[in-house]
Amino acid sequence: MSPILTARDVTKTFGVQPALRGVDLDLHEGEIVAVRGRSGCGKSTLLHCLSGIIRPDGGQVHFRGERLDDTGEAHRSELRRTRFGVLLQHGHLVAELTAAENVALPLLLGGGSRRAALAAAATWLGRLGVAEAAEQIPGRLSGGQSQRVALARAMVTQPEVLFADEPTGALDSLAGELVMQLLTRVAREQGTAVVVVTHDATIAAYAERELVLRDGAVDPTGLGVAVGTGA
Repeated sequence: MSPILTARDVTKTFGVQPALRGVDLDLHEGEIVAVRGRSGCGKSTLLHCLSGIIRPDGGQVHFRGERLDDTGEAHRSELRRTRFGVLLQHGHLVAELTAAENVALPLLLGGGSRRAALAAAATWLGRLGVAEAAEQIPGRLSGGQSQRVALARAMVTQPEVLFADEPTGALDSLAGELVMQLLTRVAREQGTAVVVVTHDATIAAYAERELVLRDGAVDPTGLGVAVGTGA
């Protein structure tokens, strides 16, 4: 089976500091891949390049045969709104919107009706066990609730690829494992491919395989990991 997403020889430099030095990755439909490594090794930068948040300086990124790294920001933003889901460490919910409105936002931005978008949001909040939070604003949610709301928002469009950047980093171990159980369950139910950035071996254990980075490059030994060192 051909990979759904590929990266070849991806490089990225910030100032004079190389963040990525020729990274390759193949991601298949329904597969969960954990990207691990020490703080500053390039994990988040790789995820941002794969999801089109930033453009790499070199190399190529393809999604279903379409080259992404040389396309415009408008098209990459559209992909993140329709075919990609992005789950960040602190959720980044819109403070002025209710949980239901936050989840519905990608559908509303895509031109969907408010009624249909809120109905879909209610369904996902229920699936993830936070239906009671639908009318609450983010400031009234616990950390675990916020991450589940953010996961619902990332999944409401039924994305083909989910990018999760330290999705449990702000949570205690119990809440973090619950979020990962929910993430892996809903991803597998609908065949979503997942790239999850983490420094935590417990979280990485939910993936089928790991990509370990060290100083911006793939570490073939897998020894460039130090659990608990941060993102």
